[in-house]
Amino acid sequence: MGDSRQVRGGPQRPRGSDLRAPARTRPGSRSGTRGPATKTRRTAKTRDVNQTGGRRKRAARRHGWWRRRFFPALGYLTSIGLWGMVGVLGIVVLFTQGMPDVRSLVTPDRRPAITLVAEDGSVIHRYGDLAGETVSVQDLPDSLIAAVLAIEDRRFYSHLGIDPRGIARAVVAFVEAGRVVQGGSTITQQLAKNLFLSPERTLHRKIQEALLAIWLEVNYTKDEILSAYLNRVYLGAGTYGVDAAARTYFGVPATEVNLEQSAILAGLLRAPSRYSPATNPDLAQQRAETVLAAMVDAGFLTDEMRAAGTALPPTPPHRPSSGDGARYFADWISDQVPQFVGYDPMDLSVETTLDAELQRQVEAIVAEHLAGEGAERNAGQAAVVVLRPDGAVAAMVGGRSYIDSQYNRATQAERQPGSSFKPFVYLAALADGLLPDDMVQDAPVRYGDWQPQNFAGEYAGWITAQQALARSANTVAVRLTEQVGVDGVIAMARRLGITTELQPNLSLALGSGEVTLMELTAAYAGILNHGTAVWPYGIQQIGARDGSVVYRRRGSGAGAAVEPRVAWELTQMMTHVMTEGTGRAAAIDRPAAGKTGTSQDYRDAWFVGFTADYVVGVWVGNDDNTPMDRVTGGGLPARIWHDVMMAAHEGLPVHPLPEPAPEDLIAPLELVDARPASGAPLALTRPVAGAPPVEETTDRTLDRDAFDRLMESLADQRQ
Repeated sequence: MGDSRQVRGGPQRPRGSDLRAPARTRPGSRSGTRGPATKTRRTAKTRDVNQTGGRRKRAARRHGWWRRRFFPALGYLTSIGLWGMVGVLGIVVLFTQGMPDVRSLVTPDRRPAITLVAEDGSVIHRYGDLAGETVSVQDLPDSLIAAVLAIEDRRFYSHLGIDPRGIARAVVAFVEAGRVVQGGSTITQQLAKNLFLSPERTLHRKIQEALLAIWLEVNYTKDEILSAYLNRVYLGAGTYGVDAAARTYFGVPATEVNLEQSAILAGLLRAPSRYSPATNPDLAQQRAETVLAAMVDAGFLTDEMRAAGTALPPTPPHRPSSGDGARYFADWISDQVPQFVGYDPMDLSVETTLDAELQRQVEAIVAEHLAGEGAERNAGQAAVVVLRPDGAVAAMVGGRSYIDSQYNRATQAERQPGSSFKPFVYLAALADGLLPDDMVQDAPVRYGDWQPQNFAGEYAGWITAQQALARSANTVAVRLTEQVGVDGVIAMARRLGITTELQPNLSLALGSGEVTLMELTAAYAGILNHGTAVWPYGIQQIGARDGSVVYRRRGSGAGAAVEPRVAWELTQMMTHVMTEGTGRAAAIDRPAAGKTGTSQDYRDAWFVGFTADYVVGVWVGNDDNTPMDRVTGGGLPARIWHDVMMAAHEGLPVHPLPEPAPEDLIAPLELVDARPASGAPLALTRPVAGAPPVEETTDRTLDRDAFDRLMESLADQRQ
């Protein structure tokens, strides 16, 4: 053992410096006798041991290498996975920042809808967003569900909110066409976008959309998601949801639409305004054909079923609304609605006084006259108001084009009325004792530096008051205003509904103040009504969505403002304006009364008048106040008034202008001071019920002798 070292697993290979030759033995000795065989066995055994130990060493080295490589690699992979998960969570947190709490959003916010309806039931205009009845998938026709799925999301019931096939198909279509041909968003993604997200097209929003779509799929059933989508999707004309759209376009609930109507509604999903059956019926029909073809391609419909469905009678169009000009009326009404119902956020239906057919006719008449004579005479704008005797607005035109200008010249513009203001002067004079047949002087007159002149510069001398009004004599109107007092004229205008500022000077007799067409026309209605003033109105009733009545108009108007005798005398005088005076161009086939008006330098031209059935006011001018080419109230406005009145009275019997009751003509006289200004003459009027009181601003002592002489003179004139 001293010459060899043995370790576990076999002998250890000696170092090179220790190698020695084997020792020799004596011949015949035991060791010598067995030497060669023993040496051979030992050599083989040593070789086996060495080979086995080598294999073990090599296996151990390989095992150590695997351990040295595997476990660190596993640690690296684990770290990468953990950090990857942290990164993904960070990205999710990043993209969910700013997203709404979907659990708190049951329904999306929308503006309350106000629907204005004309007398015949047609829709004038709708403000806000209209939503119909909430419907579920189970309640809707199969044709509507199939149409929506065929054109929007055929794999809706099989995907998990995001459809890779749909995205791939959209990408292929984009590459082939070179433009966006079809979208890759599912119905769930569209619902997520419509409910919770803004319409911006960014990667951030698309990721949020996908996350919300997955959340919806996890928390709601497919039918619930589809029902929510169909109840909230925008389908044009201010409608949200298929029920509101079906009622708006077809006049039926969504539960009753047929195959053709289903295809039209589904076609609106891509571009509601472009494919609207109300504004683009041809494009809507073309789009519907595309939807029907998609239904056949998807297997939802056979060719035979499609042919049978399209062979049905065409969908009856919903009653059309009034023309674009009715928007002036609609805006006027919408501003008043909060005064009657407050500002509660609820859907409302407003029944108005508008005559939709007459509205369209008036719009056409105004457009025709402005395009013809208006263009020749530099008359760029016109406004018309048509009232019924009680003040109900039957038609309104606020300008030649609502699209070009939303400024309502019928209700907002304050313009000088010219001689159309003179009826207030004559009312004050008649109330003060003037009679239509009294002689008045039409002659030059001067007040300091101001000298009013007649339109043609001619003077007729002594004529009757009736003739003076028919001829629109300026000097007579100024003289009467001086006699009755400017404040008396203003008070008379106020009683009949004029609210604009009126300067207390004699030029007011010639219409130097400013009024609106609506107020002036309504004041003429008060004259027609024997002195009972009216308030112009356009709302008959306001109803809530549940059918309850929120407001219903009651009562008549402002009450009596002028004694009936005085109003009737003026009415008779105004009929002569149209038979022998400045308003002959306005004469129609029945009794009528009116008055022309022209402001200085032909900047404004008016004609306002009435029959037993209608009161119509017409204004013509320019927004920039530039002069027209000698347009007077007896010209272009009178001709517009004539055509409007003829259209309004089509089919109506001829009625005489209404006379007051006999007892209203013989009521006892009573002294009433209707003028607050100092030094104004006293007025004799009959008691007027409901007339606003006039404040006394000066202390004056009644001269009984002067009063008696005035009474005697008045009695002599009435004999």
